[in-house]
Amino acid sequence: MDSSLVSSSTVPQRTRRTRFVCISDTHNCTVKLPKGDVLIHCGDLTNQGSFSELKKQVTWLEGAAGFECKLVIAGNHDLTLDTDFFEQYGNYFHNNTPQNPIDCQNLLTQSNSLTYLQHSSHTIKLTAPSGPRTTFNVFGSPYIPSCGMWAFQYSRSDPTAAEGIWKDIPLDTDILITHGPARTHRDESRHREAVGCESLRQAMWRVRPRLAICGHVHEARGVERIRWDLSNRFVRYKELVSTYQWEDPGAGNGKNCLVDLTAKSGMPLDNDGSKASSSSSSPLVATSSLHMADEPSMKETMVMGVSIGTELEGASPGIGTRGLSGNPASARSDGSVLTGRLGRKETCVVNCAIQASSYPHSGPRKLHKPIVIDIDLPVWDDDS
Repeated sequence: MDSSLVSSSTVPQRTRRTRFVCISDTHNCTVKLPKGDVLIHCGDLTNQGSFSELKKQVTWLEGAAGFECKLVIAGNHDLTLDTDFFEQYGNYFHNNTPQNPIDCQNLLTQSNSLTYLQHSSHTIKLTAPSGPRTTFNVFGSPYIPSCGMWAFQYSRSDPTAAEGIWKDIPLDTDILITHGPARTHRDESRHREAVGCESLRQAMWRVRPRLAICGHVHEARGVERIRWDLSNRFVRYKELVSTYQWEDPGAGNGKNCLVDLTAKSGMPLDNDGSKASSSSSSPLVATSSLHMADEPSMKETMVMGVSIGTELEGASPGIGTRGLSGNPASARSDGSVLTGRLGRKETCVVNCAIQASSYPHSGPRKLHKPIVIDIDLPVWDDDS
């Protein structure tokens, strides 16, 4: 069998259950946090990003006991964490109480217990003797399509800008943390509109992380599982029909809002985190533009004596085929993201917004519980 068709993880890895506790859009509120190995906050810690707001949220997160790792990104309401935005528009929000964005950012960048991801990646190893001793690669980003005068935004009408942002996600990403959702996945607003980013969805097709965790659209809180179509040679970025429906086991009771993706659940996530090679950890590279050298000749394809078209003779694999699946070795597929990575067949998407209603919050606030995810991850310490 062609080695390009085989997952890099043909040798079974030892795995252990790892528990993620996921929250987003707390907007100055605090909630009871269940026990877990990893705590994730997907942004909008505050309403307007003042030092006092951020200080309270950071103190709360730092004081959350029992987590070996705590991952945080900013959101569009955390204004002072976006230096460029705040320098231009900060006075519209904090004209009476000027804020120093550096002091605000230092609360996160200099924290001893929080890992602050600023459109960046990190390899996490859980090393506590009493913990799962597992490892994963995470990428976190605060950016969202424009939705008013807020921070960390790119133009909704400029797909090139969006593609330029999301191509930075490394292919070896296991856990993707974004403030906003991908289009059509936990992104339906109170106006019944899909407000997620299509370029992010396309980047997710190429990366196919185990988990994609987000917030931003408060009304879209919930969980779904995407099965990626890795055999369709004609439709770009295609997904398979999913019948998965998450029923919140923690609604209206004292139980955790649990998503069990482990093998013991009977419905394990179909994603082995396979990596083709060391080059796979590099960010996404566009393959859609056509670069021809010295006018390569055209080759006519004949089937039973009938011409069915022409193709470039000697064309490089992957040219003009971004987002197409099929045989990774074929010049007609997006081979760079398929080769050795066919074990990444499914992604669990989680919108973990805590606030139930959108800003500005009027009347008594309704708060959701954190969403807890159990997932099997590879053990890095094989001698344990």
